[in-house]
Parts: sequence; C-alpha cells; structure tokens
Amino acid sequence: MNNILKLSCLGASLAFSPLGLAVDYSDDIHKNDYKWLQFNLMYALEELPRAPDDPSGHDYLEMEFGGRSGIFDLYGYVDVFDLTDHDGSDKNNRPKIFMKFAPRASLDAMTKTDLSFGPVQELYIATLFNWDGGYSKESDFPPVNNSFWGIGSDIQVPWFGKVGLNLYGLYDINNKDWNGLQLSTNWFKPFYTFSNDSFIAYQGYIDYQFAADDTFKGNSQANHGGVMFNGFYWHSNRYSVGYGFKLYNDVYLIEDSDSFESTGISHYFSVTYKF
Repeated sequence: MNNILKLSCLGASLAFSPLGLAVDYSDDIHKNDYKWLQFNLMYALEELPRAPDDPSGHDYLEMEFGGRSGIFDLYGYVDVFDLTDHDGSDKNNRPKIFMKFAPRASLDAMTKTDLSFGPVQELYIATLFNWDGGYSKESDFPPVNNSFWGIGSDIQVPWFGKVGLNLYGLYDINNKDWNGLQLSTNWFKPFYTFSNDSFIAYQGYIDYQFAADDTFKGNSQANHGGVMFNGFYWHSNRYSVGYGFKLYNDVYLIEDSDSFESTGISHYFSVTYKF
C-alpha cells in the first residue's frame, strides 16, 4: 500500500478545506467537556506482522474510551487477547495485554486564545503511548514500550468533517533513544442514516512512520512504513457491529520478508456495547 500517495491525497484535500471553525475557550474551558466508553468484542484475521506459518487469527476484548476535560483531549483503549486461551490463536503464549493511551493538551484552551487558521480548528501538544504486558525484556517477544511527542491539530476536511492530525517524534523507552517521526490521522464519518436514526459510518486512521535510520541499536529496519485502517460500522445508541481491514507497509519499521511478513492486509470483525 502506497502510504505516501494516501498522505498526498489527504494533503490535497486540506488545501481545499474551508476556514477552521474556532473553538472559543475564553470564558469556560470546560464547556465542551464530554466522555464515552465502549467494549468491543473482536476477532482479528491474519494480523501483521506475522510469520507465514503462524495460526490465522485471535479473539480479543477491547475497552475503548475517550473524551474532553478542560485542556485535555483523550483517546485510548486496552486490549485483552486470546480470551479462550486457544492453542490455535496467534496470540497464544504471547503478551496478553496491549494499551494505547493518547492524551493531547489544547494550546487554545491553555492560552484561552483562538489559534485557528485555514482548515485548522484547534492546536494541541500531542502525545501517544503504546504499552503491552506479560513478558520481560529478555523474552522472545520483548515488550512494546513506546512514546510519541509532538504537535497535534483538529482540521476540517471536505466530506469527512473534523479530522485529527498529529506529527510526532518516536522515543523508544526500552532503548532510551529517538527513532524517526510519525504522522497520524483519524476520522469518523457517518454517511448513511436510517429512519430509526441508526447509521453507517466510515471510520479509521493512518499511522505513517518516516525519517528513521536504516538501523536502530544495531538492528536493521525500514526507514518508513505504516498502516491504514478502514472500518465500516453500523451504529445505534447502544450497539455497533462492523468490519474493518488494515493495509500494512513495513509496519512498525519491520522490513517485510519471506520469513516475517510486515506488508499486506488483515481483517477485523467487531460487536460493540456502548456505555
């Protein structure tokens, strides 16, 4: 999958975006507060990266959450893999838990100043943390312990509406060193509404790593790569059901090879209850 082409298309759409819709925090930084929580029961088929002879998939439970409180904008989730401890799962005898935690601090709210311009609605100090658990650093599956630091924004894009766009530097906490940059974007676009007010949405994200060296701590790696998730979900007030697919290209800067695949496609199926 050509990630550069996808990002170029995104950039072109931004160039024709309308003026940003400013968020006014001059009187009360908590007036736009909200929060949400949902549980997703999911199955992943041929998730990458993977060895060609690995089992085909795994089940997992995901607690997904987000919201806004004053200066803070938050998104995150916790995944618990291989719920049935099945020998045929590609997560069997591997890290049991993965967590993504992505707080952003609004520069507009902190300064009580309208910093919007063009299609940019709001600016943030953006962070992202990826962690997994259950294994030591010396195991065959060393733990994920990454942090990302940078600048974020909410932008208005034709048809999509508000889209998050963040540029980070990746700091590998295990290795105590920086390892390139990451551009991330995410969207949620309802595009068909039924008579009972339930709807179908196109939702997804792109994480694209670049500007990395060919080696990191003595190990060969790709200098760019990424993933794009495309999901199509039916939503009601309490439930959602959907399917999504991920397109990978040297994901996590792992070079694709015959013995360990990091480029390709995987499939996801989900049933959700919203609190």
